[in-house]
Amino acid sequence: MSQYRVIIADDHTLLRDALAELIRGMGDFDVVAAVGDAPGMVAAVGGHRPDVVLMDIEMPGNEDPARTVRALQAASPNTKIMVLSMHDDPRLLQVLLPLGIRGYLHKTATHRSLTAALRDACTQDGLTVSLPPRARPAPEPEPEPDREVLSPRELEVIALVAAGLSNRRTATRLGLTEGTVKRHLRNIFAKLGATSRVDATNKAVAAGLIPAPATTPSSSRTRPSPL
Repeated sequence: MSQYRVIIADDHTLLRDALAELIRGMGDFDVVAAVGDAPGMVAAVGGHRPDVVLMDIEMPGNEDPARTVRALQAASPNTKIMVLSMHDDPRLLQVLLPLGIRGYLHKTATHRSLTAALRDACTQDGLTVSLPPRARPAPEPEPEPDREVLSPRELEVIALVAAGLSNRRTATRLGLTEGTVKRHLRNIFAKLGATSRVDATNKAVAAGLIPAPATTPSSSRTRPSPL
């Protein structure tokens, strides 16, 4: 039996089906309903009381997203609300974030970012915001990573990793187990699109999530562990 239950709300059938397949592939997540309009979403959430509802902004019956969020909260107060949308207007974020949504992801987000955000919302009560990079006058050599907001604990972990601490020392410093530190690092890697500790540090610094360390962890250490 799946540990976490999800409802998908999007008016595009192909996207609903693709999201359902992706989420079910996470192993401990299941999709208990998939609907195409806001009234159907509110009714499904009230009936199933899922752990998470993943909703689009632009769909029938969702003319007032803030009112829809409040209706979802009234129907199932413990359900985490996450938005997956093409809208990247910061004014909409300013309206929805204070209402207590647990995530706002642009539809250009990667599969890894989405699954990490879902798991973070369920296991850590985290908040994830992922928007595309702002338009630039000239193309950059490399695209910027999604601007993910790491959870407070993940920020502590990546800051200590950037300072050169091992997983064991990081765990001791934060009062965690070494396994928990590794789990946080996996989430950090997924959110930043990183492939190693050095890569995660560089991307976190570039995104302004942590200050540049006085000494960056060297990639030339003997047999460095990716986590």
